[in-house]
Amino acid sequence: MATIDVLPLTTRYDAVRRKRIFAFLIDVMIVGLLSLFAHLVVGVLGLFTFGLAWLLWGAIFPIVAILYCGLTVAGARQATWGMAAMGLIFRVDNGMPANFAFGAAHVVLFYLSVSFLTPLILLVSLFTPRKRLLHDMVLGVVIENVV
Repeated sequence: MATIDVLPLTTRYDAVRRKRIFAFLIDVMIVGLLSLFAHLVVGVLGLFTFGLAWLLWGAIFPIVAILYCGLTVAGARQATWGMAAMGLIFRVDNGMPANFAFGAAHVVLFYLSVSFLTPLILLVSLFTPRKRLLHDMVLGVVIENVV
């Protein structure tokens, strides 16, 4: 007979806030490197398209960030590379697996909330039991430790 391990709330969300900050820093570095590569590709493509590809120049970082988060969260690990490195997983409240739309919407809402509400948005996690941020609550997702 198989047993199901159910971890208490304190273990599933222990140090999640700190881990999320470090995961974010790792992810920003990865997206930055991917964006640098994309800038090089767009720069070369611009030569062949008579500058038409250069119209994408300002949108490269957001496009790369959306693709990176959407694809990694929808992957087998259900986490970005930074989250996986910190031992975190991206879960949807209703139990269904996260898909590309959840990952993409999560990063878009994060950057919008930080843009308008400043990094003080992190203070929301001090008052929620599962250390969720505002954009987590809007999407109905939670970031927790890998069990």
